[in-house]
Amino acid sequence: MAAMLPRSSSYLGVDQCNHRFLPDPGPVAAGSHPCATILGAQVVRNREVTLRITLIEPAAPGFHVYSFVRQIRLGLPLLGALLVQRGHEVRIFGECLSEVDWDYALSSDLVGISTTTSTAVRAYKYAQRVRDAGIPVVMGGPHVTFLPEEAMDFCDYVVRNEGEDTLLELVDHLQGKGSLENILGLTYRAADGQVVHNPPRPLRQSLNDLPWPDLTLVQGWERITPTPILASRGCPYDCEFCSVVLMFGRRVRVLEPEEIVKQIKRLKPRKLFFYDDNFFISKRWGTELLKEMIKQRLDVPFFAQIRVDSVYKNGKKDKDTLDLLWNAGCRIVYLGLESVNPATLEEYHKECSIDDMAGGLEALAERGIKTHGMFVFGGDSDTLESLYYTADFAAEHGLNSAQFLILTPLPGTRQTAQLEAEGRIFTKNWSLYDGHHVVFWPKNMTPYELQEATLAAHRRFYRARRIVTLKPKAPMYRKHQLQGYLMSRAWEHVRENREYLRELKEFSKSRPPFRPAGTGLLGSGLSAAK
Repeated sequence: MAAMLPRSSSYLGVDQCNHRFLPDPGPVAAGSHPCATILGAQVVRNREVTLRITLIEPAAPGFHVYSFVRQIRLGLPLLGALLVQRGHEVRIFGECLSEVDWDYALSSDLVGISTTTSTAVRAYKYAQRVRDAGIPVVMGGPHVTFLPEEAMDFCDYVVRNEGEDTLLELVDHLQGKGSLENILGLTYRAADGQVVHNPPRPLRQSLNDLPWPDLTLVQGWERITPTPILASRGCPYDCEFCSVVLMFGRRVRVLEPEEIVKQIKRLKPRKLFFYDDNFFISKRWGTELLKEMIKQRLDVPFFAQIRVDSVYKNGKKDKDTLDLLWNAGCRIVYLGLESVNPATLEEYHKECSIDDMAGGLEALAERGIKTHGMFVFGGDSDTLESLYYTADFAAEHGLNSAQFLILTPLPGTRQTAQLEAEGRIFTKNWSLYDGHHVVFWPKNMTPYELQEATLAAHRRFYRARRIVTLKPKAPMYRKHQLQGYLMSRAWEHVRENREYLRELKEFSKSRPPFRPAGTGLLGSGLSAAK
């Protein structure tokens, strides 16, 4: 699922998260680093020296669905906690919470950069800057996991898939312990210049031996709201457009409910957001967690992503689950509805009927739980008519807020492989891979028509008259609606987006056989990172 709150990106307000207002990483003069002797991709140092390590999560470019919340993904705080346990000095910079302190970063012994596809160009710029300064740089995250050779043009190492053990072993190597050849899940460049991909590292059997992510290592952590929790990994489902299974596997691994509640008590948050793509990834586990939260009287409002069939399936309401959610403090759920076109749902392997969607939304509303619906436009079965109807369905069935995102062919997915084989992906400008820009030829419309249909869906759902008449009972619900209204009106007025729309309209005048875009924003590709 994608969500208005993050699954896999960096976030904050528009004025701080828009890449136009962030300092350009720019070039720096190459030079030797005072704490290390660099030999190719290896660093020789005293085994006992504590390393200064900087971890960076670049901001997603532009104005997008994540522009309104102060959050950071939990991968870097988890890695930071592990490194601190080993005695290292760690600072984490999530750009949507604070700017990178380059004086600190460029005096580090190692810099790690987390990447998603939409942040890849900016991440590569940062990696190049660090490497030019003579400091080892390692990259991780879903984008570079699936495109490690691309990343190696900008960095020294790539950590693929789950990174905890791989990064710790790499840090040991930089201290003179162990060899690169034995680090599973690592990509690096050998002495002869060839890129080497070590065998993949098996996925962790358990999450319970990991420390809790240390948010206090994040510069500006006090501004993070709501407090994020990630309690599971893996997914048993089979969505064509999703890379979660490729990244974390089908086998679901979860934290023990008692440990989660213990940590929530320690954190004392005002609000919680469960980052898990599906809170009920295991219905038994999710139920146990809710019961433990009630038993321990947490009394903390929380938000979670769920599938609608967790509360309504085959025409039947799951009253027990609805009551547990409410009594445990759940006040908003984020629903990956994806489409109201049955053919598209089948294409996406979503095992849910339109009737069950409608019934689930009604059941949640009856229980007092607010709903945020997430839809994906651009499947091969989609038509302009079905996309037009989607906004009507969302409004008529009482969704409190909604997002209509464009199918994005993320590296590594089956859907991307199919689109590439058919020659339908026309740009590799990764900054456009954010769910708000069309980057491929849809089957039943032009790219420009798909873009316009998506913008129109936002405008129709967030009509001013509808927003005024909703009258939510709590400020945070009104906030979501006003953010959606702003998003629906302001996106196409951002200068870069106006330029993109102009280029896309002209490009869409061509007809199959499909051709790649050659110039402008659509054709820039990785040149923007160099």
